[in-house]
Amino acid sequence: MKKIYTFKNLSKEQKCIHLVTQKEKQKPFSFSLALHTQENPSDIIKNRSFFNQKFPTMSFVVANQTHSANIKIVTKKESRGWKDLESAVSDCDALITKQKGVMLTILTADCVPILLFDKKEEIIAIVHAGWRGTKDKIVYKTIEKMKEVFNSNPHDILASIAPSIGKCCYEVDWSVAQHFQDIKGAYEHRGEKQMLDLPYINRVQLLQAGVESDNIELSNICTACEVENYFSYREENGCSGRFMSMIGLV
Repeated sequence: MKKIYTFKNLSKEQKCIHLVTQKEKQKPFSFSLALHTQENPSDIIKNRSFFNQKFPTMSFVVANQTHSANIKIVTKKESRGWKDLESAVSDCDALITKQKGVMLTILTADCVPILLFDKKEEIIAIVHAGWRGTKDKIVYKTIEKMKEVFNSNPHDILASIAPSIGKCCYEVDWSVAQHFQDIKGAYEHRGEKQMLDLPYINRVQLLQAGVESDNIELSNICTACEVENYFSYREENGCSGRFMSMIGLV
């Protein structure tokens, strides 16, 4: 298996599979999996093809991420956005499905990927939460959508917060930090700047949505600190590479 990160909580579940990819320097573009960042598409598709071989029965779904709070339900077992940009799920930053054989994916290079699994109803979701999506409470709204559409009970949901930029490295202006001033511990002051803790804020929003504390697992990996393993837009001065988080129902 390639270099990957997995979560303890989700790894215990037999009804879903998941992983977070890492850089591999010997692969094209260090094993970036993004088609939207102008690298040679044939090389990116070659990188992605590893997962077709690893999970031959799965259909892979990619979103056209727009830093929104838009949530889409995947209702069919079909690949979208996997071999081209045109077929990606348009204008959304969270995907939900109950379809077996579907792998939901999110591409990031500092933003917060969140994997969700309702153990009772067998529903999965994946969320892309940058500061704008976090401001708009996208993970909270995703839980609400799971309740509305699939009758999910938040107490049955496992949540995993994947590698993303940490408070140690995410320096922002007050124009960004002010949106989170009602959350104690959301940031620390560093001179005239603030060090924003996006993984922590999303954990708070999961708790507010009713997910139990013991069911939330954080990687506690900062992409900027561990740039050898993860793409970091900030640390790499606007890198074009992206790693992928994915979760599927089997």
